[in-house]
Amino acid sequence: MEVIHAWSAPRSLSTSLMYSFAQRDDTEVLDEPLYAAFLKATGADRPYRDELLSKMECDGEKVVKDIIYGPGNKKYRFCKHISKQRLLGLPSELMSKGKHFILIRNPLNILPSFEKVHPLSFHELGLGELVSIYSDLCQMGTPPAIVDADELQQDPEGTLRGLCNDLEIPFQASMLKWEAGPIPEDGLWASWWYKTLHKSTGFSSPRKYPHTFPLKHYELLEQSLPLYNILRRHVKHKSSLLTSTLTPPSLPVPENAKLFAWVGDEIVPREMAKVSVFDSVVQGGDSVWEGLRIYKGKVFKLEEHLDRLFDSSKALAFNNVPTREEVKEAIFRTLITNGMFDNTHIRLSLTRGKKITSGMSPAFNRYGCTLIVLAEWKPPVYDNDGGIVLVTATTRRNSPNSLDSKIHHNNLLNNILAKIESNNANVDDAVMLDKDGFVSETNATNIFMVKKGRVLTPRADYCLPGITRATVMELVVKENFILEERNISLSEFHTADEVWTTGTMGELSPVVKIDGRVIGEGMVGPVTRKLQSAYKKLTDDSGVPIPTYQKNLEPSCV
Repeated sequence: MEVIHAWSAPRSLSTSLMYSFAQRDDTEVLDEPLYAAFLKATGADRPYRDELLSKMECDGEKVVKDIIYGPGNKKYRFCKHISKQRLLGLPSELMSKGKHFILIRNPLNILPSFEKVHPLSFHELGLGELVSIYSDLCQMGTPPAIVDADELQQDPEGTLRGLCNDLEIPFQASMLKWEAGPIPEDGLWASWWYKTLHKSTGFSSPRKYPHTFPLKHYELLEQSLPLYNILRRHVKHKSSLLTSTLTPPSLPVPENAKLFAWVGDEIVPREMAKVSVFDSVVQGGDSVWEGLRIYKGKVFKLEEHLDRLFDSSKALAFNNVPTREEVKEAIFRTLITNGMFDNTHIRLSLTRGKKITSGMSPAFNRYGCTLIVLAEWKPPVYDNDGGIVLVTATTRRNSPNSLDSKIHHNNLLNNILAKIESNNANVDDAVMLDKDGFVSETNATNIFMVKKGRVLTPRADYCLPGITRATVMELVVKENFILEERNISLSEFHTADEVWTTGTMGELSPVVKIDGRVIGEGMVGPVTRKLQSAYKKLTDDSGVPIPTYQKNLEPSCV
């Protein structure tokens, strides 16, 4: 006989699932065989405690060896377990043998109907132990299937077929229906808990609208919901009010699936890196940001980026801004925690912070700013050897009359609209013109051109005066090229000898075509090559060292 263990918290449709398996012609079921051992060991009070202790086996070792794994007459034995009943000291065979799965349910749906349990507590809810069970089984090399009760209600057949497939047993259509009333396998507590189930003949449809949540359980919900979400991430098929039909995408750099980000005042794993719905960046894109790149244990142009971050936050009248040293420490701690010392890009954001209520006014911001340090493994995002292709967007770069681009803010809709145009044209980026028709920049970078040995770049009237732009301008002079900063028309770029873009994420990216016009010879030009080489040398030789970098620089990490 093969034993199937179903682990769940109370009020999770576990008994309905037991009834479902009881309809199979090859399965016998046990209703919480460890219940009496749990009551005896913990002293937990139940109205039926004395009767239960007198009629059920109380010795946990005997329950496991003689009842759960005892002889039987059918191919499978389904054991319904409540997670908190897994006590310390039970025989190891309980977990090492048989097939296990976990049934979960959102605590939002459990707690409103949990009033009969006394006392209601985190321990009674049992989600902590469910996570422990999942972890233990994974460490044994047998990660259990996880089924969400909400899925079971919405699609009983699909969910049961998937579960049977995970358990490597055949699905039987009989599992979908049963006769109303009790079954012989019910525990003696059935009269207390199973009244509604005894009126059913199958899995009930989910409620269209939820119960009003009892606020007296709010703190317990805050404690338990993160544990439910940890387990729910491993459910194969999820449905919800806003279910996406999209296939989960692959990441450009798979190693970024497991990273740590700084959010607020702490470092958290990727899937926990979230801000409040009351944060200003959510309420109105009210945030400033910087892009940083890491080269061989050093943060390139860190001080210059922090200068601009604090200038932007001052221009937007942020209050309670973290200090420069605090921001640096958050950057360093994030990089060190991730072991990221090279080939890394940081998206550094500082929002106006969380509001006390939704709304536009900064007067609602009374918690201080929110700092976000998102570090990713990320090589330069453009083809800096073969070159990139641009198209001119119809979207114009916004004027300082409306929003000054020298404020490096997160409200990037102007740029995003232009980027949509480049995506639709199937090219790398879009050239953006100012209100007078002169070239300003691209949707993501500053832009340069070469004509007859002279290097030209647009004035920073409408565009962001980028830090990489300023660095390249210095290199142009240092390499003895003539530099000119002025208004430049689009046709001048079309007929340029060379064009390149600059930005922290992409460095110096040669442009080989704009609006179908081939730039120069259609390949990386000599001036571009020389400045790329000079820029690389600068990134090798300068930057703010990351503390402990040399200590972490082991052969396996290089």
